[in-house]
Amino acid sequence: MTTKPKARKFRIRRSSPAAPGARDQAEATAADVPQTARPAAQDDQSTPRPGAAADQASDTTPRGGEVSSATEMRAATTIDEIRQEGLTGRQLRMARRLAQKHGLAPTSDFDAVRLLRQRGIDPFSRGTILELVSNDQGKVENAGHGASESEAKVQLPQTMPMQKTTMPSTDLSPAERRAEEIGRIQKDIARRRRRKLALLFSRLAAFVFLPTALAGYYYYAVATPMYTTKSAFLILSADGGSGAGGLGGLLPSQFATSQDAIATQDYLQSKDAMLRLDEDAGFRDVFSDPDIDAIQRLDPEATTKSAYSLYKKYVKLGYDPTEGVMRMEVSAPDPEIAAQFSSRLIDYAEERVDHLSAEKRQDALKTAKQSLEEAKTDRRDAQRRLVALQEGTLLDPTGQIAAIRNLIANVELQLQDKQLALNTMLANTRPNAARLAALRSEITVLEAELAKQNARLNDATDGEDSLASQTAEIKMAEADLLTSDMVLQAALETMRQSDIEANKQVRYLTVSVNPVPSQDPSYPRSFENTILAFLVFSGIYLLISLTASVLREQVSS
Repeated sequence: MTTKPKARKFRIRRSSPAAPGARDQAEATAADVPQTARPAAQDDQSTPRPGAAADQASDTTPRGGEVSSATEMRAATTIDEIRQEGLTGRQLRMARRLAQKHGLAPTSDFDAVRLLRQRGIDPFSRGTILELVSNDQGKVENAGHGASESEAKVQLPQTMPMQKTTMPSTDLSPAERRAEEIGRIQKDIARRRRRKLALLFSRLAAFVFLPTALAGYYYYAVATPMYTTKSAFLILSADGGSGAGGLGGLLPSQFATSQDAIATQDYLQSKDAMLRLDEDAGFRDVFSDPDIDAIQRLDPEATTKSAYSLYKKYVKLGYDPTEGVMRMEVSAPDPEIAAQFSSRLIDYAEERVDHLSAEKRQDALKTAKQSLEEAKTDRRDAQRRLVALQEGTLLDPTGQIAAIRNLIANVELQLQDKQLALNTMLANTRPNAARLAALRSEITVLEAELAKQNARLNDATDGEDSLASQTAEIKMAEADLLTSDMVLQAALETMRQSDIEANKQVRYLTVSVNPVPSQDPSYPRSFENTILAFLVFSGIYLLISLTASVLREQVSS
């Protein structure tokens, strides 16, 4: 913020008229003013300004008045404009001398020109130069009576000692004031930048570098090394061949056994497998050893859930569906224990595969066995029914029916012959009565016999079925027996095919990579874990910083 210079009041006194020689010297000095400064002087002479009447007054009469303020002047008031006027060094020295004469304290020669013009004084006009020269001569004459020559030369431009130099005025030019403010702002910005950098580094050290250093110290010096044992196995299926045994060669069928592999993987990663391993090999006791560091050590009184979490951390399984291979990685504080754990788990996987194969075989044969048993039961029932029907008759119903039918056929032939004979006799006009009566009697007997034989064939007697019904039941029983035989034969064939298909469902576990104890620890991976910790802490710090910045901006807005 610029301060407006206060208007000062000066009383200007004219000295005695200058000597002719001094006037000639002033005229010569004014003649040396360059043409670039002449227009300004002419403008100042042609344009009326405050104090112009006083310049035209007599030199012997003292003059007094007030100098106008800077806001009332329209002359060039900036140092940059004064520099562009091309003033000579002699003119600038004269301007400084004139400024000192009027009691001003310029900081430079250009500032002296500016201050004089603000007072309404043209430092390069002829009257001003003559006045300055006459005053200098008067001072020199007065100095000859009571002062030394060195004191009279003080008015000349010269280099003054620091302790004797008059303090510059507090009123700075706009350019100097702007430069000072810019410098002060730059220093403040640099100071704030250094303070922010210091705060940033302190926060990074507290929230990123220090936790990373602690994590690195733990991984390199405190963490218990873990030895890893790797193994690989795959599940194969038996393909049915054309041989008598129904078993072909073992072929890797990764696509056909993918479900079994996934089921085996789930079992090995289950809590059941962990409890079984703990019971057989002491999983809890191994990881509860006091030699293990506190972070990885399992509490002896830990729950099953905590033990299972540790089990999933140190027992890792992976299944590749394209190759059908299951890879297992087991870690433990001791390499021999890791190999033992891996062998146990492979045994569990093999038992699981055998169990799944037995279940699939039983499921495949269950329906076939049930169908075969039902067919056998139906045939046995049909056979028993046929035997019961055959035991209920004295003779063969079929033979009896044939005999009865032959008898009926003979009776019908005889009856037909007798009726033909009767009809022939009745055709005579005078038939023999005795012979006619005999024929009629024979016909009656034959009809009675025919009715009797038909009744034997079709009607039931003494609570028994007729021969026709018995024959039909026996035929149906025989048909049922034949059908039962066919169903039993089909059930036997289905049973054989189901047995073949069941043999195809058998699964076998084959170990491709046996577990071998490791010589070097695999965990912890100190360098990778330290870098990961640094990235994690950096990400957390960045996230918190961005959140805080957004919240601070929202609150401030």
